[in-house]
Amino acid sequence: MGTGLIARYIHTYLVAGGFSFDEVGVHDLVAGHARGFCDYLERAGAGKVRVCDTAEELIRSYDLVVFATVAGEPHVTDPAWLAHDPLVLHVSLRDLSPEIILSAWNVVDDVEHCMKAGTSPHLAEQLTGHRDFVAGTLYDVLTGALRPPADRPVIFSPFGLGVLDLAVAKHVYDTVRDARELATVPDFFHELTRYG
Repeated sequence: MGTGLIARYIHTYLVAGGFSFDEVGVHDLVAGHARGFCDYLERAGAGKVRVCDTAEELIRSYDLVVFATVAGEPHVTDPAWLAHDPLVLHVSLRDLSPEIILSAWNVVDDVEHCMKAGTSPHLAEQLTGHRDFVAGTLYDVLTGALRPPADRPVIFSPFGLGVLDLAVAKHVYDTVRDARELATVPDFFHELTRYG
């Protein structure tokens, strides 16, 4: 859901990481954006691509659902839409109602970081008064300390790039520049148009 640059780069990353897809579904509130993203996916060799008319159609149809929207508050509210137990990459963080969060198995990148700013997990915490609905962190999954279940929706909600990340990046940049070891990569983000 959502078809901007973030959705495009998530797809690029997944493919580079070895994922392949029998079919890719696309939904955006702006039909032209959905069609443009489909055109991009087809040019990128994504295989079968389908525009879904509604969020419900998209969510109910796929085992992997990526939210990359600009939603400021939950717009997906019915836990039944996830009855088929998909893996949800909730990158935009504010799409899902507390009821959906509470019905799923949840993983975050950092619990403290994710429980603020009106994110869907934060709203679930405010509703319940606890954080027991968070199974753990991505680190726990990657190290094998946690294993996602196959019989529940699994939602990964990463808070994403933060100010601390920018501060660390600035420190590294300044240190490398001051040591005269800075190398630039021309056209690192060589393609910034929405659909390439």
